[in-house]
Amino acid sequence: MTQRINRTYSGRGRAVKRVLILAGGGGHTGYGYALAEALHERGVELSFLAPLGDSLSLERLRRFGEVEFLVKPRGPKTPLQIFAKGFTKSLLDSIGKVSARFDVVVSTGCNFCIPPALVAWAKGIPIVNIESSVRFVKPSKTALLLQPFSKLTALQWEEQRNFLDGVVTGPLLPKPKLKPWNGGYILVTGGTYGHKPLFDALSESNLENVVLQTGRINPEPYVRKHPEWRVFTVTESFHRYLAGAEVVVTHYGSTLLEAALYKKPAVIVPNPEWTRTAGVEDAKYMAKKLNAVLVSKIEVETLTESIEEAKGRTVPQLPDGAENLAKLIIDL
Repeated sequence: MTQRINRTYSGRGRAVKRVLILAGGGGHTGYGYALAEALHERGVELSFLAPLGDSLSLERLRRFGEVEFLVKPRGPKTPLQIFAKGFTKSLLDSIGKVSARFDVVVSTGCNFCIPPALVAWAKGIPIVNIESSVRFVKPSKTALLLQPFSKLTALQWEEQRNFLDGVVTGPLLPKPKLKPWNGGYILVTGGTYGHKPLFDALSESNLENVVLQTGRINPEPYVRKHPEWRVFTVTESFHRYLAGAEVVVTHYGSTLLEAALYKKPAVIVPNPEWTRTAGVEDAKYMAKKLNAVLVSKIEVETLTESIEEAKGRTVPQLPDGAENLAKLIIDL
């Protein structure tokens, strides 16, 4: 099927594309945000689809363009029957939200992206398929499933060539908003869903200067036990805490790359409760990439020793994958 692609033009005669970014929440929204920054600078008209109820994605992305919502079919612990129901609803709703006015649709790499991406393919809209930055051993199900339907698969690491056909862009990082400084505190984060085993273990320690981001984990027990800690669920100003941290302690996710952006040494603590995501073998690769400390046993002594070890490590410079991918999208 031949698709008629409508474009507007800048004063210099350069085509300005209309791009729909499927921001799957958490770190996947982080990829979308980084790419949106790079595309917005080039005059691209942006729109977004985000998970229903994801207020943080809304706050982060609406400065670049319109944000609409879809049901996210599956979280880390969603049962299969609920996933099937959510997938069907998302697919049907996507028919009206993914229109032929878009020149490109970008999947940021989680199950949320599959229904609208398939609708885009059915309507003849080119798909850009981003593999997750945390995958080194085997592909994510989303990137593998969408690869045959995609015009371009963007790989964030060279190792991903072993299981996907695509172009290595480098990791998708946002631009730093603040100059890094050392506030002397330990930033502990579990991302969108939180990391209860990590939080519970650190709560038994004598660490005092801690900033804790709990995500969907109830923060009240940690507030009561450690009134000296700064505790919050989510914040749109998370970069402020990153910029001032001495060390970042986090689950195996995209926060690691943002920590590297601000030159913060990291302690990686994979969440054993997550069985459908990248695992310890993947984390070993990331630890080498970022010169981070990898923790395999979640206990107080191991964690505190790892934090001290991380303080003496330097963080390498990473390539700007967002800029590289933006250029590829412009050229599609």
